[in-house]
Amino acid sequence: MMPRRQSVDTPPIHVMVVDDSAVVRQFMSGLLSQQPGMSVTVAADPLIALRKMNQQRPDVILLDLEMPRMDGMTFLRRVMRESPLPVVVCSGYAGAGTETALRALDEGAVEVLAKPKLGVRDFLQETSVILLDTIRAAALARPHRRRRLVSAPRLTADAVLPRRSGQPRRQPSDRIVAIGASTGGTDALAQILEALPIDAPGIVVVQHMPELFTAAFAQRLNKSCRISVREAVDGDPIVEGQALIAPGNKHLMVDRNGNDHTVRVADGPLVSRHRPSVDVLFRSVAQTVGPYAVGVILTGMGDDGARGLEEMKQTGAATIAQDEASCVVFGMPKEAIARGAVDEVVNLSQISAAVLRKTATAPLAD
Repeated sequence: MMPRRQSVDTPPIHVMVVDDSAVVRQFMSGLLSQQPGMSVTVAADPLIALRKMNQQRPDVILLDLEMPRMDGMTFLRRVMRESPLPVVVCSGYAGAGTETALRALDEGAVEVLAKPKLGVRDFLQETSVILLDTIRAAALARPHRRRRLVSAPRLTADAVLPRRSGQPRRQPSDRIVAIGASTGGTDALAQILEALPIDAPGIVVVQHMPELFTAAFAQRLNKSCRISVREAVDGDPIVEGQALIAPGNKHLMVDRNGNDHTVRVADGPLVSRHRPSVDVLFRSVAQTVGPYAVGVILTGMGDDGARGLEEMKQTGAATIAQDEASCVVFGMPKEAIARGAVDEVVNLSQISAAVLRKTATAPLAD
């Protein structure tokens, strides 16, 4: 079936395709540029898209959700809050009726199309008419600026894990490294974890990502790292040579099991506007591991993790922040530094070495 021709009276439509797949960008660019009155710009990730939007504002954005540096849901939320325009989500994780699709619509997307995990090119060719009609309809939409509900309180870690004074009663048998990251954190985490040796201390990670994305993210890291990397499951032990990634839309905490530690994966309200929250993870580490832990706060918008890192430092844990020069967004580290929660500010390229150095200093229980 041939794509429908655009009427000469129809205003031109400029579409920006934001997708980290070169195959998708190439196909979309070819398809859209062939349509009368339609032009296209492509971007491999949201940060590139934001720069290009400053030069030429598109009429419609065609957006993937799983991307490096900034995930699509965060980008969608930012666009709709700062400079709203029609966004069509096209993602393998956003089938009709899924939680991800509903969330995208709630965040302001005008339509959600499912993109299969296999056969993307064939899928796009077969559904080009639907895709083009959706883009044309989206161009007529007039989305409004999205505002945060002032009635919703901004909760602290107290909403999930009450604060407890003092240090852990017993020394652990192993050291633990807790890492928190947001925008830009996927690349930063890859660089850190890939540099660690196979006998690195056990690691727990909160990376702000939508639900369903964290398992795929952990699988990719597991293939490129010497240590094992996987999405955390409630009750998993924290062991040497392994990193556990918090599942999207779940809080991750560290629990004590004798001299050893396990993770707790739990529901709960948004903390510091996030679930999982770095503040929740860091508080749990402060309470269960204390001076035998290392906390690391990486690139990201906002201040999630700054309070929790301060609590870790107060219990004697070593604390590290990524420096401004190597951050994609110097928000979370900046807030932690401002609170006096950071022992050492380190360039991304040196964080792995700093972690190993600090975990080698504290005596452990026999």
